[in-house]
Amino acid sequence: MAAGCWWDAVRVPFAPGVRALGVLGDDTGAVIRDGYGDILYWLVPPGEAADWRLPEVQVLGHGSHVAVPPPRRTKGPGLYWHVPVAYGRECTDATHLHEALSAALTARPAL
Repeated sequence: MAAGCWWDAVRVPFAPGVRALGVLGDDTGAVIRDGYGDILYWLVPPGEAADWRLPEVQVLGHGSHVAVPPPRRTKGPGLYWHVPVAYGRECTDATHLHEALSAALTARPAL
């Protein structure tokens, strides 16, 4: 689907993405997982993450396309909803996501 109209997508590698999910808790919206590439995608309101400069994070807005799984696909392999899409819980607040990703990217994984 084309990004930039209804939502933008924030692409994050799986490990820092899972840490960000831990920080967000119930404040996360829907999250797509590419099980083959170990990538997570958050949906955020269009344009709200356009100026982000976070390492390992890519914001996909106008001019980008994102593969979106069917609503009921909640298990892999392949593309599925890591956090299922639900009415009123499609997008994540961009400010909260930025804070969670900043924390997740500076945190060191436990050994």
